[in-house]
Formats: sequence, structure tokens, C-alpha cells
Amino acid sequence: MKNWTYLYRTQPPEDVLSVNDVFYKTWLDTYPNEELGITKEDIHDKFNKNDDEYFEKKRQEIINLPENATYIIAKNNEKVIGTLVSITREDFNEIKAVYVLPEYQGNGIGYSLWKEGVKKFDTKLDTFVNVADYNEKAIRFYERLGFIDTGERFSDERFKLKSGTMIPEMRMVLKSDNLLK
Repeated sequence: MKNWTYLYRTQPPEDVLSVNDVFYKTWLDTYPNEELGITKEDIHDKFNKNDDEYFEKKRQEIINLPENATYIIAKNNEKVIGTLVSITREDFNEIKAVYVLPEYQGNGIGYSLWKEGVKKFDTKLDTFVNVADYNEKAIRFYERLGFIDTGERFSDERFKLKSGTMIPEMRMVLKSDNLLK
């Protein structure tokens, strides 16, 4: 892999378009599912925004990131190629997102983002992540980190797509005693 660097919490607001592009391209590569009725058009509608108000809202979220949140981006030269978003809550750590552009996947970037993100966690707490229950690549990634399936299944209204379909999710946990392994 070429030179890539990590930026913590202080993601420059001007990178919001690039980070949105990482989310968009990763979702487009991962989530369309004919059987569930999740289309590329659904993903396009969710992320491919040409709306200044939308991007200003995202910029403000970055500028006003809560103290318990960690936002890390990986860059190859000046190109944003991956991101990790996490929150340390009172009772648990939570991974909100680990996304790497499809053409950079398999190069250890997701793992490196994870290793950097863990530095911000409360090591006495369990860590949870929600994953699309059909995203085998992500499930294997988290299993390699030591996460196990909790058995919980649900759909989150935040991920309701234009077609009305929601992405089915599963919850995984990494027990605190395995966090630093």
C-alpha cells in the first residue's frame, strides 16, 4: 500500500464530500440485494447528494463532534480512502462505521483504522457493532477481530431507503477482555 495517514476527530470539514463518497461507493458495492429489493437506485438516492444544505449539515456534525466520538479517516496521498466512526458510551463502545473504498479493500486499511480507533475506547467496556446480516465480508472482518454474533436481528428506521426497504441488521459484540488482543 502507498503512503496513507490517519486524521483523528479533526476531520477537515472540506473532506466531508470525500467521506460521503467513501460511504456512497462502499454502500453501492455492498448493499444492493435483489432478494431484499434493495436497489442501486436506493443507495444512489441516499448518498449521491447535490445539495449544499445536506453537506453543510454534515460539515457541522464534524465540527461539533461530541467528545465521546471518534472520527478517523485514512488518506492515500490527499485522497480519502477509508473512515471509522465510533462512540464510547457510558456502558459500551460502539462502532458506527468502518468503510474502505472497494478498490482499497483487502490491503489492511480497515484493520489499521480499527487499531487506531481502539486507542480511543474504554477498554473496560464491551464493544458493539451492527452489520447488515447479509454482508458476509463485514461479518468475517469483525469475526477476525474477535466479535461474535449476539443473535439480535433488527432493522433501523435510519436506514429506510427510498423504496421503503430497510437493511436487515445483526448485532455483534467484542467482549472487553478481547479488545486489546
